[in-house]
Amino acid sequence: MLTKLEIGIANKQSEEVDLREIERIVRQALQLEGVEEGEVSILLADDELIRELNREYRQVDEATDVLAFAFREGEQATGPCLGEIVVSTETCRQQAIQLGHSFEKELAVLLIHGTLHLLSYDHLEEDEARIMRQKEEEILRAIEGNKTS
Repeated sequence: MLTKLEIGIANKQSEEVDLREIERIVRQALQLEGVEEGEVSILLADDELIRELNREYRQVDEATDVLAFAFREGEQATGPCLGEIVVSTETCRQQAIQLGHSFEKELAVLLIHGTLHLLSYDHLEEDEARIMRQKEEEILRAIEGNKTS
């Protein structure tokens, strides 16, 4: 039986991005975690849009770097669905500058972070945050190592 991993991307911002690279990062992150079937939607947003989503879904009036909306079993009648990742490319660009690395690397980190949230990783507790950070670094190293393949 063939399994299928569908990744859709909506670009609602003005930053120049490589959509194929974004799909590759999320697909590889999922596969490294053993996920071979499901659907993930990625929304590339500006700060205004992610701020609106934060107000609506989290009752927080601020722009953040990444949001993840996981769909649990029974919430999606059309088949396996993992959820949606929303990334503010504006905040991503600012964080990349602050951290002293490329926009592309920061975008990869945020996509991996959002993907891990879809897989039920969290960072509310110190132990959870440590585990999630280690997993992000592990996946980032693997993805960067596979960049040319």
